[in-house]
Order: sequence, then structure tokens, then C-alpha cells
Amino acid sequence: MAVQEQVYGFFIPSVTLVGIGASKEIPGKIRDLGGKKPLIVTDQGIVKTGILKQITDLLDDAKMSYEVYDKTIPNPTDANVHEGVDVYKKAKCDSLITLGGGSSHDCGKGIGLVVSNGGKIHDYEGVDQSTKPLPPYVAVNTTAGTASEMTRFCIITDLSRKVKMAIVDWRVTPGIALDDPMLMVGMPPSLTAATGMDALTHAVEAYVSTIANPMTDACAEKAIELIFTHLRPAVANGQDINAREGMCFAQYLAGMAFNNASLGHVHAMAHQLGGFYDLPHGECNAILLPHVEKFNLIAKVDRFAKLAEIMGENLDGLSPIEAAEKCLVAIRRLSSDVGIPSGLVELGKRYGKEVSPKDIKVMTGNAQKDACGLTNPRCPTDMDVDEIYKAAM
Repeated sequence: MAVQEQVYGFFIPSVTLVGIGASKEIPGKIRDLGGKKPLIVTDQGIVKTGILKQITDLLDDAKMSYEVYDKTIPNPTDANVHEGVDVYKKAKCDSLITLGGGSSHDCGKGIGLVVSNGGKIHDYEGVDQSTKPLPPYVAVNTTAGTASEMTRFCIITDLSRKVKMAIVDWRVTPGIALDDPMLMVGMPPSLTAATGMDALTHAVEAYVSTIANPMTDACAEKAIELIFTHLRPAVANGQDINAREGMCFAQYLAGMAFNNASLGHVHAMAHQLGGFYDLPHGECNAILLPHVEKFNLIAKVDRFAKLAEIMGENLDGLSPIEAAEKCLVAIRRLSSDVGIPSGLVELGKRYGKEVSPKDIKVMTGNAQKDACGLTNPRCPTDMDVDEIYKAAM
């Protein structure tokens, strides 16, 4: 009997620190990796909250030299990366600390790729295009959603094409990931909600991915359980340290799931909204999630029914398809409870952007080329993607 070969990879940082006070370990961990002068990659939001100063104080106390690049923007761009590379080289840095959410981590990963491998960030679009490891790298997370502090994904906007480049490369996985819930207590409710729904999207897409496996399933299931337990309390009261810590574990587990099972068309389509309109990634995911999974439902009925059970839905007496549809009900209810806009037009108005149906054709074409869609459980046509965008408007 012929046996089809199937090999599963599992990618995570060498070391992960999770818990209250974990950030105090940063200077020692940089030294453990061989770094002497790190470039701290962060953004103005982190500067204004005082979190950057908390970290630089730790480095000052440890008598460690450093340089700061704090111009990362939401949906970081190729210009961000190349500007950061210039700062790294001029300051003669030898290591990286990324501080923030997904934008800071993605920008830092891009800087590390170019510093180590040369060329431009565009050279690394796609899967495993690098040939050399990144500099010593510690990723310090301040949000509970993207899991970029532990993944092999790096998303950078190409300004000339208005496209988010998906860079998937095992070499960009940080050497050390650090999640300290004390760095998250000041995160506003809207950001808590958006990043939490981002984590939910990661877990759901990984669970129904065509390359899901028992290890990623275990991570996704536990992540979803924790999100439905802790996201509402974290949004309601940012000082609830138990909820914050719960979301740290939830988003990290979701990262473990999608880092290895990949994602689907929610992300493929959300990337276009970020690249085209510069809209926040987490909220785009949250709005698209129930619409894309409604399309995917018939491909993974048993899996969606299991998700509904994990989400706390009562499935007594329901047929398999009815049970699966309860998953969509639970997602919509959670999204509404935490204040996610009901559609893309409303989201655009919140951020002063005009989301228009006239742009759907271009976004559909780009979404169909996005690497994240390769593991979607159902293959949509261009017309299907068009209709999903329209339904989400």
C-alpha cells in the first residue's frame, strides 16, 4: 500500500518568558544571546505611555548601551524598515529588541532581515527567502493579540503597490519572546478588543486550516477557551491582571497554532484593507471573521461545531450544521460585546477613511495572491471573495 508522506514543522522561539515582572529579564537575555548594543524598535504610542522608558531604565541600570528607533507606524512600511536599517548601522548596533505590538515586531524583523541578508525588504516576500540568521533578538510584547513576538511571520506594507507583503521565514522567529502582563494594563479598551479578536482569528483560522495537526489543534482549542473567558473582562477593566495574564497565554497559544498551521482568507483579505486604507489589522480581522467562516462552514462542519462547544454554546438537539452555525453566532456576539464596528464602512468612518465597494476588485485580486489563503479550507473564486467583501461592508 502506498503511503503519502506528510511532515509537520513546529516553529517557536528558543525561550519564552510569560508572567508578571518578566520584562526585568531583558538586559540579561540580550547578553545571553551575545548582544552588547541593541537597537530598540518601537513606536510613538509606546513612548507616550512611558513603557519605552521602563525598558531603557532597565538597560541603563544594567549599564548596557542601546539605540532607539521609535518611528514605526501601524501597518509598518518598507520605508520604516529601511530607515531602521540605517539607524542600526550608523549606531553600530549588534542586536535587536522589539517593543510593542505586531507593528513594532514586524518592523524589527524586517530590519533584522535586511541587516543580516542585505538587499531590500522586498527581496524576502514569500516563504523562507533569507539565507542568514537575524542578529540576537528579544521580542517584548505589549499587546495580547498579534503573537508576532513568537512567530515566523513578518507583514510589511509596500507603499508603491499599496500591498501588505507577507514574509514567512523561520529565520525571523525571535530568539526570545517575552510577555509581561504588567506592560499591558494601560492598553485602552478599543485596542484590547482589537488585539483580542486578532488572537481569536488566529486560533480559528489555524483550527480549520488544511494543514492543522494535533499539536496546533491543542493550542487553538485552549486559546479560544481562554479568549472567551478573559477578553470581555480585559476590555471592561484593563487593570484586571488575571484577565491580562489570561490573554497573554491565549494570544501566545493562538500564535503557536497559526505559526505552524498557517491561516486563511480572513487574513488574506484583511491584509488588503490594511494595505489599501491603512486600517487596523485586528478590527479588519474581527469584521471579516464571521463572513469568511460562513463561506468555509461546509468544508469543516465538525470542526466548527467543536469550536461552538468550546465557545460555550448549547448544542443540545442541534444537527451538525446547526451546531456549526452556532460558532458564527458566538463570534458575532463576542465581537459586539467588546465594541468592534459592525462593518467595514463603519470601521473606515471611525478612522477617517472611505471604504468603498469600487476598490473591491483590486483588493480581491491581491487577496487571491496572498500566501495566507493557501491553507483556507475552501477555495474561493474571485466572485466569492467579492461577495464576502460586500457582505462585510
